[in-house]
Amino acid sequence: MTEQKKKILSSVDNIKANFPFKKKCEIGVISYRDPYFLREFKIIRRFPFEKIPPDFEGDIAENKGEFLIVNAGSSAKNIIFLNGRFNAYNGYEMRDVAHPIYVLKELGIKTLILIDEVGYLNPRFEIGGISLIYDHINLMGDNPLIGENDDTLGTRFPDMSNAYDSKFYNTAEKVFINDKVKFFPSVYLGITGPETETEAECRFFREIGADVLGYSLIPENLAAVHAGMNVMAFGMISRELVADRLCEIPAGEQRENRERAEKAFSPLLKKIINSL
Repeated sequence: MTEQKKKILSSVDNIKANFPFKKKCEIGVISYRDPYFLREFKIIRRFPFEKIPPDFEGDIAENKGEFLIVNAGSSAKNIIFLNGRFNAYNGYEMRDVAHPIYVLKELGIKTLILIDEVGYLNPRFEIGGISLIYDHINLMGDNPLIGENDDTLGTRFPDMSNAYDSKFYNTAEKVFINDKVKFFPSVYLGITGPETETEAECRFFREIGADVLGYSLIPENLAAVHAGMNVMAFGMISRELVADRLCEIPAGEQRENRERAEKAFSPLLKKIINSL
C-alpha cells in the first residue's frame, strides 16, 4: 500500500469512527468557507478539519474548514459538504490539496460539485454573475497526479475529455433556464495566485480561450476525475479581469460582489442536487 493510500484510509477511518452517519451519501460539495448558499441546507453534523488526521488540517486563509453532513431538502438526500478547502497559494503541496477528494471517494461519493470564487476575462460576463464551468486550462505549473501512481486510486493517465460531466452540465443548465436565472457557460483557467493579474496576463488568458479565472478548482477536478468521480463546477463572479479595464477592487466590494452571486445561486444549488 502506498503512503498516499495509507493517509487517505487514516482520514476515512477517523471520520467513520468519530462522525458516524447512517444514510449513504453519494454527492459531495467543496466550497470556500461559509458561502451564503450553505444556509439553504440543514446541517446534521459538523466535524472540524483539524480533528481529522493526517493532511486534513484545513486552509489557514479559510479560517479552518469543516466536514459537514447536510440535508438537501425535499428528496431527503444527504450530502457531504466541505466548508473550506486547501489552496496551493497557502503553501500546500498538490497532493495535500487533493487529499480530501480521495477521502470523499472512499466514503462513497460518486458526484462532486466544486464551487469557487472567480474573476471574469470574457467581456460579455458580469460581476455578481454565475459561471457554469464546462472545461478548464491548467496553468498552475503542477498537478496532484505527478509522482507515483496508486492504481487503487485511479489510472496512470486519466481521460480528461469529459472533465466536467456533460450530462450533469445539461442538468444544471436546465435548472438555470427553468428558473430564468442568467448564467455564463465558461472555460475556467487555473493559476496558483495569490497575486492579482497583470494587464498582459489577462489579455493572454483571454486569447488562449479562458472565460473566468480562479485558484482552486483544477487540482480538485484532476483528483476527482482520476478517482472516477463525476464533476460539475460553478464560479461566483466577484471581479472583472478584462484587459484594458483593470482596476483595483477593495476586498469589501469583492466580497459583496461574490455574495450577490451566491444569493442568486442559493435556491438553484439545492434544485440541482435534487435533480441528479
